[in-house]
Amino acid sequence: MRRQVLLFVSILSLSSVLGQVSYSVPEEMPKGSVVGNIAQDLGLEVKRLKVGKARIYSGDSTEYIDLNSETGVLFIKEKIDREALCSDQIPCAVHFQIVLENPMEFYSVTVEVTDINDNVPTFEKKEIKFIISESAVVGAKFDLERAVDLDVGINTLQTYTLEPSDNFLLKLHDQADGTKNVEMVLKKTLDREKNELISLVLTAVDGGEPQMSGTMQIHITVLDVNDNAPVFTQPVYKGTVDENASKGTIVTTVRASDADDGLNGKITYSITNTLDDVRHMFEVNENNGEIKLIGSLDYEKKKHFLINVRARDNGGLTDSCKVIVEVVDINDNEPTIKIMSKSAIISESAAPSTVVTMINVQDPDSGENGRVQCFINENIPFVLKSTSNNFYSLVTDGDLDRERASEYNISVSCSDEGVPSLSSSVTLTLHISDVNDNAPVFERSSYEASIVENNTPGLSIFTVKARDADWNQNARVSYILEDSSVNGVPVSSYVSVSADSGVIHAVRSFDYEQIKDFHFRVKAQDGGSPPLSSNVTVKVLIQDQNDNPPQVLYPVQTGGSLVAEMVPRSADVGYLVTKVVAVDVDSGQNAWLSYKLQKATDRALFEVGSQNGEIRTIRQVTDKDAVKQRLSVIVEDNGQPSRSATVVVNVAVADSFPEVLSEFTDLSQDKEYNDNLTFYLVLALAVVSFLFITCLVVIISVKIYRWRQSRILYHSSLPVIPYYPPRYSDTLGTGTLQHVYNYEVCRTTDSRKSDCKLGRAGSQNVLIMEPGSTGTMQRMQTEKSILDEPDSPLEVVSDKMARQVLLFISTVCLCCSVHGQVSYSISEEMESGSVVGHLAQDLGLDVKRLKSGKARVFTRDRAEYIELNRDRGVLLIKERIDREALCGQTTPCALHCQIILENPMEFYSINIEIKDINDNPPTFDTREVYFNISESTLTGTTFILDRAVDLDVGQNGLKTYVLSPANVFALKTIDLSKNVEMVLHAPLDREKNDKLSLVLTAVDGGAPQMSGTMQIHITVLDANDNAPVFTQPVYKASIKENAPVGTVVVTVTASDADHGSNSRVTYSVSGKLDHARGMFEVNRNTGDVTLVGKLDYEKSGNIEIDIRASDGGGLTGSCKVIVDVLDTNDNKPDIHILSKSNVISEDAKSNTVVTIINVEDADSGENGKLHCSISDSEYFTLKSTSNNFYTLLTDGDLDRERASEYNISVSCSDEGVPSLSSSVTLTLHISDVNDNAPVFERSSYEASIVENNTPGLSIFTVKARDADWNQNARVSYILEDSSVNGVPVSSYVSVSADSGVIHAVRSFDYEQIKDFHFRVKAQDGGSPPLSSNVTVKVLIQDQNDNPPQVLYPVQTGGSLVAEMVPRSADVGYLVTKVVAVDVDSGQNAWLSYKLQKATDRALFEVGSQNGEIRTIRQVTDKDAVKQRLSVIVEDNGQPSRSATVVVNVAVADSFPEVLSEFTDLSQDKEYNDNLTFYLVLALAVVSFLFITCLVVIISVKIYRWRQSRILYHSSLPVIPYYPPRYSDTLGTGTLQHVYNYEVCRTTDSRKSDCKLGRAGSQNVLIMEPGSTGTMQRMQTEKSILDEPDSPLEVSFTCF
Repeated sequence: MRRQVLLFVSILSLSSVLGQVSYSVPEEMPKGSVVGNIAQDLGLEVKRLKVGKARIYSGDSTEYIDLNSETGVLFIKEKIDREALCSDQIPCAVHFQIVLENPMEFYSVTVEVTDINDNVPTFEKKEIKFIISESAVVGAKFDLERAVDLDVGINTLQTYTLEPSDNFLLKLHDQADGTKNVEMVLKKTLDREKNELISLVLTAVDGGEPQMSGTMQIHITVLDVNDNAPVFTQPVYKGTVDENASKGTIVTTVRASDADDGLNGKITYSITNTLDDVRHMFEVNENNGEIKLIGSLDYEKKKHFLINVRARDNGGLTDSCKVIVEVVDINDNEPTIKIMSKSAIISESAAPSTVVTMINVQDPDSGENGRVQCFINENIPFVLKSTSNNFYSLVTDGDLDRERASEYNISVSCSDEGVPSLSSSVTLTLHISDVNDNAPVFERSSYEASIVENNTPGLSIFTVKARDADWNQNARVSYILEDSSVNGVPVSSYVSVSADSGVIHAVRSFDYEQIKDFHFRVKAQDGGSPPLSSNVTVKVLIQDQNDNPPQVLYPVQTGGSLVAEMVPRSADVGYLVTKVVAVDVDSGQNAWLSYKLQKATDRALFEVGSQNGEIRTIRQVTDKDAVKQRLSVIVEDNGQPSRSATVVVNVAVADSFPEVLSEFTDLSQDKEYNDNLTFYLVLALAVVSFLFITCLVVIISVKIYRWRQSRILYHSSLPVIPYYPPRYSDTLGTGTLQHVYNYEVCRTTDSRKSDCKLGRAGSQNVLIMEPGSTGTMQRMQTEKSILDEPDSPLEVVSDKMARQVLLFISTVCLCCSVHGQVSYSISEEMESGSVVGHLAQDLGLDVKRLKSGKARVFTRDRAEYIELNRDRGVLLIKERIDREALCGQTTPCALHCQIILENPMEFYSINIEIKDINDNPPTFDTREVYFNISESTLTGTTFILDRAVDLDVGQNGLKTYVLSPANVFALKTIDLSKNVEMVLHAPLDREKNDKLSLVLTAVDGGAPQMSGTMQIHITVLDANDNAPVFTQPVYKASIKENAPVGTVVVTVTASDADHGSNSRVTYSVSGKLDHARGMFEVNRNTGDVTLVGKLDYEKSGNIEIDIRASDGGGLTGSCKVIVDVLDTNDNKPDIHILSKSNVISEDAKSNTVVTIINVEDADSGENGKLHCSISDSEYFTLKSTSNNFYTLLTDGDLDRERASEYNISVSCSDEGVPSLSSSVTLTLHISDVNDNAPVFERSSYEASIVENNTPGLSIFTVKARDADWNQNARVSYILEDSSVNGVPVSSYVSVSADSGVIHAVRSFDYEQIKDFHFRVKAQDGGSPPLSSNVTVKVLIQDQNDNPPQVLYPVQTGGSLVAEMVPRSADVGYLVTKVVAVDVDSGQNAWLSYKLQKATDRALFEVGSQNGEIRTIRQVTDKDAVKQRLSVIVEDNGQPSRSATVVVNVAVADSFPEVLSEFTDLSQDKEYNDNLTFYLVLALAVVSFLFITCLVVIISVKIYRWRQSRILYHSSLPVIPYYPPRYSDTLGTGTLQHVYNYEVCRTTDSRKSDCKLGRAGSQNVLIMEPGSTGTMQRMQTEKSILDEPDSPLEVSFTCF
């Protein structure tokens, strides 16, 4: 819009154009500069400018000019840039209008802006780059970018200059639009090697004053052409390498340089050797020329190498050099040991000096490095002897013994005398064959085994094992049971022996009670011839099993009668009633018997000794004890599992036999106890419970007294009856058993709390400890038993040895020598089986000697090409011989081998010369070779070719080369020792022939003559010698101005006769006019000219574009594109608001002017004709006053309350096809007039508040609204004066003036006031103010704040009223009615009645709703006269409140009866209903604590008493007291021995099974016999009565 020149001449309404003024000013004038005096020039007074509110209207254009209405002068508001305003248009002017109002007047003003030289010529790019090949021809043209000068006329661009101008000159071409195209022309050939980069400066000069110029840098990069061949720094390179050098070793580095650049200067190296194995030994790094070793060198095979290296650039130009590599000899070959003949097996009875093996040793090195010395390992019965040069024999050097060593691994080591010395070794495995010279030997001298009786026949008892030092069959042991008898029965009926495994099986089932052990002998015999044998004695022990239950000997149990033991009633504690005698035919612990009392009529009267079976009394017999006592005693052995027997003992507690007889008359009937026993037991329990507390003190005193008496008797001289502790044996008795077995076992897993630790099973280890020993026990590892041996003999021969194939070679004589040498000559490729020569005849040998001497051909590591026919004595071809594979290029080629004969050893040397035949044609390493040669390559350039290879030698080798066709290339003078060179002798032209095919032929000199060929493919590389050419110089196209971005306008096409990158054409825009800048771009690859900007026909009708085509070498071509822009209706109407009112009063009159609008359309003709309309036509109208000017008027009365604002949309459309339109929305606000009073939301209000409220509490809110706006709508609330019950309403409530919130001024009481009314007025803030009022009713809501009040019965402090109920009252009899009231209302006053307490709840009930007290059953004589009822009255509030009333009821028929019962009613005494509960609880707790304490005290006392009785010294003749569960070792019991087991243990499981406990002097371990839990440790408490009378012998016995 800034570039548009607005031509606007029009006036509004009745006005007319009063004048037009023009001015001329130069651009870039400073702000504030005077343009002209508009008031003077228009003939207007300055006052008119002020009154008419004169202002400048310039549409959307920038306001460059401003008006000073005080002086009437136009001045520069914004600095004017002519180029920005009008671009290159001439003349350039600014158009605007002076607008005045009251009345409306318009004046058109034009200000012409003249140009000054304020813009220098500029190039779009500060620098430009060209890439031009050095092969570019003179006259090549290159388009340059044109400069742009924004000035016009003489101030614009005039000419160009180029500096320096050594290689290029400028050419200018005038264009139709007055501009000039610039071309740079090559006038001198380029040479990249002399000057690679060229920098030029293009200068553009204008014609202004002062003259101004702009420059552009031109950077030219000269592309290389492959016109220089690589050149090596030296023709011959030399290097040395050790023959043991590792792969990857760098031998030397060759260097070649190429004066060319880039790919043309990139050199690749390759090895061209084809005649030898150089390519397998060496490789050259194609990039840096490093020659590396890739094969294994061997000085003995080849001492030097000649390597031909070729350097080639990417253009195909080459150079070559030679590399001579000398191989340095080192001692790198170990001696090679060959086994010529050997014996793998030798008998252990072999005589000394027996030959075992013949060995041949070779070292490929020479001199000192090839001298070899050999030796074998020491301490073996063998010796190594040298028989001749490099031949050795291994012989025995003593007697052999297979049992001492069954095989020998003989290591033969050979080392040379090189520095450093190298050695090699071979191991010979020699097996010693066995002779049966050893008898079997048993592992033990005798065997002893055990088996548990009642075994299953066939059970394996154990295993005997014998070993034989011999091997194989000689060591195969068989086991035989020797004939013998056991108790007159053959031993074979008891046991059997497995012949193979030695396992001894039980033939029968053994019985320990019949046989306890037996002996027999077993013989072991080997499988040798003759066989050898040995024998051993075996003892078998039968172990007892608990298979017999105890047998009770006394008392004898008979089926017909019962024997009763008599106990007098005067019997004291410990009285011996009888003794149960039992035996067990088993032995050991299986025969250890224990006795227990299983059942008894009175368990508190009798006990049974656990070890001796004695039945004794444990308390004093009393008269209350029953005469008939029945005891059931169980006798149990100690086996696993244990077995038992039961005996019933009848005891009669009586002083005379008749008394016993009367009681035992019905014993046989075994009558059940009387069923009435339960009653008497309950009665007895009650009596005992009653007497218990009374007798407790007496019982404790008696116990303490007896205990103290027992201590005193220990030191007295009175005779006392011995006391035998329960469950211990009487060692002075006369029992039937011979031994007393006492085992005291105290164990626990907690080592911190006990003296012993339970060890693991001792089945595998034996622990031995002397009783007096104090040291740590030693564990004796049991030797491996014969039972642990396998059932079959050991198989000595391994699988690996069995797989070996042993070849025994006959003994070689110790002296041998070389007797002769024969030479033969044969041609290569002879058939297999062809005769080489008659060896026997030539050596003078008899054919029989060849057979007897086992003649054979020895060729070391070589393939066996020759074989010997012993029957005929001739040498034959075994395999076809290829001389080239055997000797390569070596001349002469010979095959060396030896003929070896034995008995005696003889050697003959055979040399066979292999002659060459012409069987190989010349061959090239590659069948085809490719060259890429630039068409700019100079004649005389040479190219190295690969040589051919002919494996034949001499006359059959390669002779000459031939190249065809030879019109472009020819061969240089041929030297077969060098590479073949191809020379260019005619120029190349890629455009004529881009590919050439040649054939190189290699010919040998053999007969018939043979040849080989190689194809040479030459690709002629392009040189950039052709510039791009457009298909036409000028392209024309048209495009619509509304075409979208990306539209392809036209496609330009240029072609280049070159190839590859030189023919790749890229397109670019080289020049365009200012209005075309940023409008178009060309695709650099396809030439598509694409629209990238927005076109406008009104700005420019056509556009010219200069397109340049450039190839990869920098050559260019150009063309012009003329684009015609087609006009379309693409401009919408432009709506401008000249003046408008944003606010209008709602009382404004009709036809009031609101807004003036100007509408413009940049299009012309039909596209510029406009029609306008508005959206809201009810209250407004749009009128056209003149061309493109409109006024917006009111068309009716306005009401702000109906509509406070209007959004009026003005739409304008043109008459183009398609029609375009635009719109603008005018927002018009209606100002308010106070014409509406406030209105409440409701006609009246009613609210409620809960009584007992907090003063100031918000009750509710009244709300009034005013339809007016702002201050007119601001509502204030006022409480009108009135009174409630004579009190001003303001003392009850208050109203917030702003919010209308009504607050309570006081706390209300529902019981005093239930509701009240008042009025509230709402008043707005208008002037004058308007108001309205409303009535408000407030209801007080009840709260449950009063408890119920009991009216009847009346509760008085002095007397109690009693209701009387006759005893004849029936069910439902109304006793009385509780009457209560609640001053609250609603549900808070709803009352309910409940009976809280009553003397007899089953007699009365209370009606929950009416409070009536009625009987719920028939009154009886048993009912108490005095009945007390407690009734609770509760309301229904939240939370509820209640009251309680006590009602006294008298159940009687007369008043005097009531009076006698209620004499103390005045005291109103409450019964303690909880008394019974607390008494029972207290009784239970006290009883529990009392009994618990009693049991603990008695237990502690008994424990201390028993402890004090453990050991003591006394001079009285008393039987000593034995501590519980210990035996008298000095007694004279029936057992002959006392078994005490001393067990010492440790935590080291590898050495023992038990742990040695610490001394038991500080701790006592107690364990009940039937207990299975972990033992508890009790620290012995020291008492004044517990002084020991003798040292405490503490010994823990465990089993």
